[in-house]
Amino acid sequence: MTGATGSGAPSTGEGSGGPGTNWAGTHAYAAGRYVRARTLEEAQEAVRASRRVRLLGTRHSFNALCDTEGTLLDLTGLAGESVLDVESGTVRVAGGTPYNDVAAHLQDRGIALANLGSLPHISVAGATATGTHGSGSGNRILGAAVRRLELIGPDGELRTISRGEPDFDGSVVALGALGAVVSLDLDVEPTYDVRQDLYAHLSWSEVVERIGEVLPSAYSVSVFGRWNDADPTEVLVKTRLGGAGCLGSLWSDGAEVVPAATAMLTLGPGDHITVRGEPGPWSERLPHFRGDRQPSFGEEIQSEWFVAASDAPAALRAVTDLAAATRGELAALLIVSEVRGIRADDLWLSPAQGRETVALHFTWRREPAAVLAMVRRVEDALAPFAPRAHWGKVYDRFDPDHHPLLPDFRTLAERVDPAGTFRNAMVDRVLGTA
Repeated sequence: MTGATGSGAPSTGEGSGGPGTNWAGTHAYAAGRYVRARTLEEAQEAVRASRRVRLLGTRHSFNALCDTEGTLLDLTGLAGESVLDVESGTVRVAGGTPYNDVAAHLQDRGIALANLGSLPHISVAGATATGTHGSGSGNRILGAAVRRLELIGPDGELRTISRGEPDFDGSVVALGALGAVVSLDLDVEPTYDVRQDLYAHLSWSEVVERIGEVLPSAYSVSVFGRWNDADPTEVLVKTRLGGAGCLGSLWSDGAEVVPAATAMLTLGPGDHITVRGEPGPWSERLPHFRGDRQPSFGEEIQSEWFVAASDAPAALRAVTDLAAATRGELAALLIVSEVRGIRADDLWLSPAQGRETVALHFTWRREPAAVLAMVRRVEDALAPFAPRAHWGKVYDRFDPDHHPLLPDFRTLAERVDPAGTFRNAMVDRVLGTA
């Protein structure tokens, strides 16, 4: 991690010739050459002319995964209008397009995606490549909606791969190691409404013991807290109207809903939070943060680990015990934590590959050295539970044994890109090819 000043908006480097920093200002890109392609042909030429290439989207990664000493290729300039195919049930989008733009386009046409992430500002290709997810124990990661990928290969030529082909499950969450994704086809469905309500009647310790009931109790459930009973614990419940994901007994037993006009204690005040208390389109309720506002806290660092749902109570207890043992040190670095459920999938490097999953997310204050030291302590606490780190967030420990299909992905990467054009030090570490 490299410290940098910033207000939460990325420094693009345009005009100065450099790539600038990530969204939160926590990583300054080291690329020797920065290209923001305006056309597909320009992107292809940049790949052909480069020995090493990494891809840059909406800059929401918190580590060096997107960086390179070679060419940093920015594809956000290739975004165009999404193409909806109602008959096939898909929409084709440019890889650099933010989910917010895709969602608005689909909602205007009475169409929807199954889920969205907390931040609708992230690009489709970047979220797909890093295994980014939304919320809901019955919902898979965002990349599970991908039906087809179009990529620029290391030779600069276009190739496509579709669901059902032998290498497809290894090509979705691919860390940018297989090529530059220029377009994706996503599964779509008819539009639907969602209502989100906030509950604050459960304590942190009660949530930990009842996590197996809490997370599956609605279409999308997020638990916000700070790993103790003294600070507020809030549960954001998103109900899909029209049948699927009705409220469970936890939220229909007389528990009081926090009034919609009352700001969340854990996420703070402001008009950047999506509307609570009244139904609205999926596109405006499934994210936590509004797409037309500055997202989240801005000056922050994020970490996230994924454990099997069966291990979630013990894993949560372990981090809760760690928070107590640090005598306020963890609490001083933490802005908020969020706990969510994710449905299992078959994508090789997905955080939920092969197991029903619970995600433990940490939003830290922007103090890189202190956060990294605490990250190592969290990883020690989670070590017995085979945690998988979010590829685009801050982590230190990597255990290849926690990703059973990693050997298959290594073979695929070496076959598709034998010269390692699209790899960097972080990808080499994952592949064991440093």
